[in-house]
Amino acid sequence: MTALDLSSPVAVVGTGTMGQGIAQVALTAGHVVRLYDTVPGRARDATAAIGARLDRLVEKDRLTAADRDAAHARLLPAETLAELADCTLVVEAVLERLDVKQQLMRDLEDIVGEDCLLATNTSSLSVTAIGAALRNPGRFVGLHFFNPAPLMPLVEVVSGFATDVTSATRAYEMSRAWGKTPVACADTPGFIVNRIARPFYAEAFAVYEAQAADPATIDAILRESGGFKMGAFELTDLIGQDVNESVTHSVWQSFFQDVRFTPSLAQRRLVESGRLGRKTGQGWYDHGDDAELPEPHTAEPAQAPAYVVVEGDMGPAADLVALIREAGIVVREEEEDHGTRMVLPGGGQLALADGQTSVEFRDVVYFDLALDYRRAGRIALSASQDTASGTLSEAIGLFQALGKDVSVIGDAPGMIVARTVARIVDLAHDAVAKGVATEEDIDTAMRLGVNYPLGPFEWSRRLGRSWAYDLLDDLHLRDPSGRYAPSLALYRHAYATEKREGTP
Repeated sequence: MTALDLSSPVAVVGTGTMGQGIAQVALTAGHVVRLYDTVPGRARDATAAIGARLDRLVEKDRLTAADRDAAHARLLPAETLAELADCTLVVEAVLERLDVKQQLMRDLEDIVGEDCLLATNTSSLSVTAIGAALRNPGRFVGLHFFNPAPLMPLVEVVSGFATDVTSATRAYEMSRAWGKTPVACADTPGFIVNRIARPFYAEAFAVYEAQAADPATIDAILRESGGFKMGAFELTDLIGQDVNESVTHSVWQSFFQDVRFTPSLAQRRLVESGRLGRKTGQGWYDHGDDAELPEPHTAEPAQAPAYVVVEGDMGPAADLVALIREAGIVVREEEEDHGTRMVLPGGGQLALADGQTSVEFRDVVYFDLALDYRRAGRIALSASQDTASGTLSEAIGLFQALGKDVSVIGDAPGMIVARTVARIVDLAHDAVAKGVATEEDIDTAMRLGVNYPLGPFEWSRRLGRSWAYDLLDDLHLRDPSGRYAPSLALYRHAYATEKREGTP
């Protein structure tokens, strides 16, 4: 059995934002949709709200009036669960409490037919645990839509421990028939997106907590150098600090307080203060009517060096050599390989972030990873108190000569973009090794679910087999808490030799 026939009625239980969004997706796909909520009157209110959104789609020429009228006729509020008896799919989007969801599933199992697919839109609870309340957990599956469901293309199709393959296949094909891009996922804390996205927030908060940079500067570096659509601070203000912290805390607890997922103390204080982001008018930033967002730290103009000496392979920063030449700066290349480093006229060194600190080496400035050095609008530099002022000035002038804004941050090993990307790549490799999802589905999920410029495996291939491992290994030596310890899967990827033709 594949996708549900459009003649099959679909039910959504729970009429909050997600419930209404999922109902709208099923409705516009052509199904009769029944809405139910335990609070009297809410289903009718939700029906009216969905109808109003369909009206706006007609006004924007995204839906014809005829299709709108037909959809209105197919959308039916239900007063009791018994009215869902003939549905072939029921999706719950109720309160994120295990006992509430389990009781709902027990009630539904006594009402719907044996061929009805039961699904949960949970983002933080175990699909296996919810399904355990059923006599037949094989027909239970996770369908994790992203908010807003009518606009976001991704759906994580989550198989619990007891989910039948046929049920997961039906859910997968149904999602595709509804115009979504489904990815298959095992039942693991955070599924794909909320598991692998944690370092994006965690590393930004860690750099802030170490007083290496302020939120506006970190956000600007993530956007203008890393290629992310939004920085971690502005994004969590949009999501809601309480919501984002709750997901982080849930994943951390579900992984038995694994240090890799440790929540941020600074974010905890923000939540405790009631500064939850845009919805309260104050979060990391002031969102009041007259408020202006703070500007990132940007270095004053400096003199560009007359030349640089490139020693060995610049690795992921190889494009910089051509850019420097195009800017009219002489590039001298030497054969010996000292890693991704350049020597400046004053004798100081300029190196790509590698997990080491500026204080360990005399007179060195680190520069951060960029998604695309040619297109990057901003480059971050990191220096310590031992770095000569002349070396820092030459480094600033060099990148300014390439047309970049420059932000100087404190002595943060791995800097911002580099350590964030390395940790995302590591969690992705670890997830594949543990059977969570395929490389292709993880890349798809991270691009569509959180709008990353590249999937983790695309990044991994671009950066080189051992880049992420080497950077995290360096960080782990300097912070042996386990937070940066690279996974065995990443080690195998970095150092396993390519399989020879004809070998098993």
